[in-house]
Amino acid sequence: MTNFSTVDATTHGIDLEALRVQVDQSFTGIVDELRHLVSIPAIAWESFDPENLERSAQAVAQLAETAGMDSIEILREPTDSGSLGSPAVVARRAAQPGKPTVLLYAHHDVQPPGNEADWNTPVFEATEINGRLYGRGAADDKAGIMVHVAAMRAVLSLCEDFGVGVTYFIEGEEEAGSPSFRNFLEAHQDKLKADLIIVADSSNWAVGTPALTSSLRGMAAAEITVRSMSHAVHSGMFGGPVLDAPLLAAKLISSFHDEKGNVAVAGLHSFESAEVDFAEEDFRRDSGILDSVELAGEGKLTDRLWHKPALSVIGLDMPAVAQSSNTLIPQVRFKVSMRLAPGQDPRKALEALEAHVRSVDLRGAEVGFEGTEAGSAYQAAEGTKSTQIAQWALANAWGCEPVNMGLGGSIPFIADLSEVFPEAQILVTGVEDPDSRAHSANESLHLGDFKNAIIAEALLLARINAEGL
Repeated sequence: MTNFSTVDATTHGIDLEALRVQVDQSFTGIVDELRHLVSIPAIAWESFDPENLERSAQAVAQLAETAGMDSIEILREPTDSGSLGSPAVVARRAAQPGKPTVLLYAHHDVQPPGNEADWNTPVFEATEINGRLYGRGAADDKAGIMVHVAAMRAVLSLCEDFGVGVTYFIEGEEEAGSPSFRNFLEAHQDKLKADLIIVADSSNWAVGTPALTSSLRGMAAAEITVRSMSHAVHSGMFGGPVLDAPLLAAKLISSFHDEKGNVAVAGLHSFESAEVDFAEEDFRRDSGILDSVELAGEGKLTDRLWHKPALSVIGLDMPAVAQSSNTLIPQVRFKVSMRLAPGQDPRKALEALEAHVRSVDLRGAEVGFEGTEAGSAYQAAEGTKSTQIAQWALANAWGCEPVNMGLGGSIPFIADLSEVFPEAQILVTGVEDPDSRAHSANESLHLGDFKNAIIAEALLLARINAEGL
């Protein structure tokens, strides 16, 4: 294995120390610009003010102008339902002859705040505490935007002959499921075409240890209905001979895992290939699992999270306890969410789940099954030049070897990028760490890793400028 951290940046015509000085001197201003982005509650959900998305897009467009972009547009495309998607910023700097083009992706929309009482600082007021910047979007993904902007400023200040084409694609609806994404790609394919796509929406291995994300699990979901009676009846008069829907649904749900907690649905892919592993103590702390609860499954925790399926019940329709009565319940509906190992076809996974559901003996109860959503997994191509350059850049920026890691979550739109731009190499990077709590209360960004991410992306762009792809 190449020791990337020993490769001197000067051998590639890059003055690493000058780059560090340039980023250090401008870092306070970069953080202030990030604070301004955080202050805009850009939430792409129908129940929130869409004007904030417009304000956010305008702010991103202004930042793109400071990073040497020649063409800057705020664009929208319809979703499949016909409604207009959220505003996205597309900013371009044309490549010089013989130079490749790099597409830099991030998103300017954020998750809703949730219960503001759970936050220790104001949700949309970026607050620095002990080297971390707290606020909704500080890590996911407005820091990704600022990495792209600050890296371009840095590389332009240090490379007089910089000729790589650079395109910013800053989406405005990722947290809402990117409903217009595919239509947007196809409508603006000529503007977004690139030799390399960098998706800055992932995580690092730990504070102080960078990573490239080489795999993401796919996802699928289904709504399942169990019906055992035509109508509700008195539990005292009929209970005993009759098992109501909740009991039968519980039997079905219990069949999804074996005695050791492995997913027991035949036909779902599973493999073991992780080179690193989490310490169980750290995983327990980060997940919040109770000390008395045994972890599910077998093998490395990283394989269980990255390379094996997961199945959860995320919603259940039946009377709440406060409204319950002594009644046998005729019907229950619940929603199952599945995370799928790389290489698993989501449609085949839904077929496997349905076959399993219908194989369970529920004493003749009627069972309804409706697959509701699906997203493909991501597996990075091995040995690409962009991967080698990225590993080198991360090692030089952080001063240690990067980790090749997977993520248990999904970024379904990467499959769209691969399909629309099949010739493009794809890198998945990010600024988050296990303490970032993206999507949760007290989301935060480690400022030291944020600075290193800027340096790494500037190094990557500078070396591509010198060597190509």
